[in-house]
Amino acid sequence: MARLSRDEIRSIVIDCVSEIAPEADFDALKPERPWREQLEIDSFDFQNLLAAIETRAGVTVPEMDYAKLALFDEMLDYLEARQAA
Repeated sequence: MARLSRDEIRSIVIDCVSEIAPEADFDALKPERPWREQLEIDSFDFQNLLAAIETRAGVTVPEMDYAKLALFDEMLDYLEARQAA
């Protein structure tokens, strides 16, 4: 799979989250607060989200790295960096 730009990764994440939480307002996210809390994404939805991201972006996130995805920008940074892994 070709390397995705940050904007492409962001778009994939937003699309995947929107399938789980269609009412999600990404413009209202406070960057210093955990995005899952703000969008009310529970553990089950989070697992589904990661599966969808893996399918669409080809990036796997091991469970030990979940804490690295707390803030929305951190998640984008992580996914961008993991493409090469």
